[in-house]
Amino acid sequence: MLITDRKQCKLPLITTVKLALKGGVKTIQLREKDLSTKELYSLACELRTLTLDFNAGLIINDRADIAMAVNADGVHLGWQSMPAAIVRNLVGYKKIMGVSTHSLQEALNAQNSNADYITYGPVFKTPSKEGIIEPTGTEGIQELKEKIKIPVIALGGIKEDNAEKVMASGADGIAVVSGILNANNPENAAYNLHKIIHTYIKMPLST
Repeated sequence: MLITDRKQCKLPLITTVKLALKGGVKTIQLREKDLSTKELYSLACELRTLTLDFNAGLIINDRADIAMAVNADGVHLGWQSMPAAIVRNLVGYKKIMGVSTHSLQEALNAQNSNADYITYGPVFKTPSKEGIIEPTGTEGIQELKEKIKIPVIALGGIKEDNAEKVMASGADGIAVVSGILNANNPENAAYNLHKIIHTYIKMPLST
């Protein structure tokens, strides 16, 4: 999953997303919190068209209304969002609902609220969470996988040089921001990450 943040892009956001999709990214999460509703809707429309061209998914961060308006594949909720159970009632079960979590208890709460997946982290140090949330490390993923039945998507400081360690810990996937957006070649960065993920999804982990 690629989470957008146009301020981290070296190229225009749409160009970067297109390159990432070419490189193998299968899901885009639109997360641009400072945009107005009109601007966010317009960008969501562009990304919906682009993701459909690549047979990829589109998840809208926080805004269930925009997710429904552009027929996105789902919505992703953070700690400031409406309660997951309420959003599930709004969007129904045909839409994917993901929830950000930072602890085992939050993950269990999300699962009990009928989330389809959770993101968990930050696994590694990341500027956006520094001084706010301590990195969980890959050990946190291993603990989570023993208790959580829904897919666990790891995030936070994940790049090409540490993605394999994350997948080896049992994560069902990874969410990336700067590792692709800030790369000199977003397509290559996405391709290299895709290869790592595909290896672990295709081949069972050794015990």
